[in-house]
Amino acid sequence: MRGTMSLVLATDAQKAQRDAVTHAAWGSPLSVPQYQEREARLRAHPWSREGMNTWLWLADDGRVLASCETFHTDSFLRGADGQPTPGDSYAIASVFTEEHLRGRGHATRLMDAVAAELEQVSPRPHSVVLFSDVGAPLYRRSGYVEVPAWDWHLDAVDAPGGRPVDGGLQETDVAAALARMRQPDVPFFLWPGAAQVDWHLERERIYAELLARPRPRTCGAVVGESTALWVMNARYGELVVLMLDARDASSAEALLTEARGVAHHAGLKRVVWWEEPATAPLLTGVPGAVRVQRNGSLPMLRPLRPGLPPAPEVPFPRALWV
Repeated sequence: MRGTMSLVLATDAQKAQRDAVTHAAWGSPLSVPQYQEREARLRAHPWSREGMNTWLWLADDGRVLASCETFHTDSFLRGADGQPTPGDSYAIASVFTEEHLRGRGHATRLMDAVAAELEQVSPRPHSVVLFSDVGAPLYRRSGYVEVPAWDWHLDAVDAPGGRPVDGGLQETDVAAALARMRQPDVPFFLWPGAAQVDWHLERERIYAELLARPRPRTCGAVVGESTALWVMNARYGELVVLMLDARDASSAEALLTEARGVAHHAGLKRVVWWEEPATAPLLTGVPGAVRVQRNGSLPMLRPLRPGLPPAPEVPFPRALWV
């Protein structure tokens, strides 16, 4: 007979203990102490302090059977007048069960319990989202529906030429850059704030420091009314486009061409952009752009209220990833 299990919030000491365990899954190329430093610094970031929790699924004897993290993020549901009404969505990350405990349903029960808890505590519940690296079946059991996921890859190149951008963006420009961008014209969407984008930049700062890597000279660019934000993923040698609001094909090409040069000067291999329906047609003519099905970070959504559009209709820019 299965004993009583419970969902609890982790203490700081339990978080540090859990980091030592989860390093095997997500720590490379950092050492265990470096990974623990990374996690501590990310938890100390303002965006994390405002809306992050670490959850433990415990056996009746106190053993940790599974764990995960949740981050609050803003979401919007458009009314009959077309105006977006804000609500609460949550991104789940770092779902982990130790190898000797797998295959017993612990992660599924954890996910169900966390979603039920979030639905109860939120005054404006919308959805829970995650980005699966283990495919869809595990999370389908808990009511998550996947969104087809594609990437665009561009090799980093020196002095790529073409239409120049109007200027590069620095970290102090992020809030203004987000304010310039058009929000998706769809019934339901999630939208990152400046603090969430800076959380991605904090990851860049940490990896650059711990791995002694140079940081990109900019975190985005503008051309005309079009804007892009990007961040270095030092683990994989990529410059990742977090947000792309291109008003036309020429602007999309200019922004991504600039990103290729920035990636090259930072010693990175390529530029990666998560495909979004609104701007995907603009990339088909970008020289060297290759569309590939994403292997990992598969967006999945579970509604916390009735009436949300189906998951495949929800856009997922890279800035939403945790």
